[in-house]
Amino acid sequence: MSVLAVGLSHRSADLGTLERAAIPADELTKVLHDLQQAEHISEVMLVSTCNRIEVYAVVETFHGGVNDVSEVLSRKAGMEPAELYDSLYVHYAGAAVEHLFSVASGLDSMVVGETQILGQVRSSYATARDAGTVGRTLHELIQTTLRVGKRVHSETGLDQLGASVVSEALAAAGDIAGKHALIVGAGSMGALTAAQLRKAGIAEITVANRTEANAVRLAEKVVAEGIPARSVPLTELAGAVELADLVVACTGAQDAVFLAGHVPARAGRPLVVCDLGLPKDVDPAVAELADVTVVDLETIQRRMRDAGAPTTDRQTAKANGIVLDEVREYLAGQRSAEVTPTVTALRRRAAEVVDAELLRLDNRLPELDSQVREEVGRTVRRVVDKLLHAPTVRVKQLAAETADTDYANALRELFCLDPQAPAAVASPTAPETEKKR
Repeated sequence: MSVLAVGLSHRSADLGTLERAAIPADELTKVLHDLQQAEHISEVMLVSTCNRIEVYAVVETFHGGVNDVSEVLSRKAGMEPAELYDSLYVHYAGAAVEHLFSVASGLDSMVVGETQILGQVRSSYATARDAGTVGRTLHELIQTTLRVGKRVHSETGLDQLGASVVSEALAAAGDIAGKHALIVGAGSMGALTAAQLRKAGIAEITVANRTEANAVRLAEKVVAEGIPARSVPLTELAGAVELADLVVACTGAQDAVFLAGHVPARAGRPLVVCDLGLPKDVDPAVAELADVTVVDLETIQRRMRDAGAPTTDRQTAKANGIVLDEVREYLAGQRSAEVTPTVTALRRRAAEVVDAELLRLDNRLPELDSQVREEVGRTVRRVVDKLLHAPTVRVKQLAAETADTDYANALRELFCLDPQAPAAVASPTAPETEKKR
């Protein structure tokens, strides 16, 4: 069983394809179950953000896993697999681990160094765990991933240079200090937007959301941070827009929620609308209105291409070095862990042999003094333990150092171990080469 990553992002797909493939939060659990029920997939989690959709799965075979994931993603997007083919990238085994570590560290983001993705990976894992699609392998991989992402940020300062997509959108909106902002959407992106607006010197914030309680909660948090704020239901969107200088839409809805009809005549007063939704939250007709400027993900992509990511070569190189070191350590640990069940089976076999010989001794010498019998038993077990200690420790070291030799199978052959025994020992008990498509 190996880890497979299949996905599409701002690097491989146009915004239209990303919009079609996007998976709303309320559909994630169903898609996860569809993936796990596929023939070649045993564990799976799904990362779906404003600029990437990625599946991380534990699969029996490479090609079978790729086909299973591709079929589910294309079906969800309402596309034929061939349509999605050129937008997909695939990473397998060690390459999949390296890609996930890079993603969580912000190295693969539209804005290199942004920290929001680490929380999104954590949230994606929690969703998969609650859906029951995570086993031991993904559990251990994600715990390591989260630690690696934090390490990269703390040791390189990359997060201090890297802005989020939200901050880039606000930068594209111009000087917003002292102005009134309307946030449409009160989820994690809405909360991040509020934080970025506060840093930019916004004077007042209105929050609109389909679930009014969530809007109230976010508005109260903004007030607690020292910015005047209020909440309104989506039905009062037009009235809220009339007071706003800036609108940030980030709902995650499947259809546009911000329409041209929500924008009253501005009478020469400019309005900037930032659309961070995937699919888009803002109807294209809004961009045709007088005095209205729309900033969307395509705008941000152009800005990043023109200006370059706000990082230094030194920090990026250091971050990449940390990721590669962590990948090597993780894979070495996995190889060592793979031989552990066989070592356990060998020790169990040795114990069985010792017990059988001591029983035969009892049958041959029933009159043997009990204290002598116990001392003989302890001596035999010590001898066996000492004989096995060095080779079993060394075989774990060798397995960790190289993937070229199947040390577990060598042990099974040398000691005639039951090939089913290691599998039984290794059964999950806890939330357990790169190819371009």
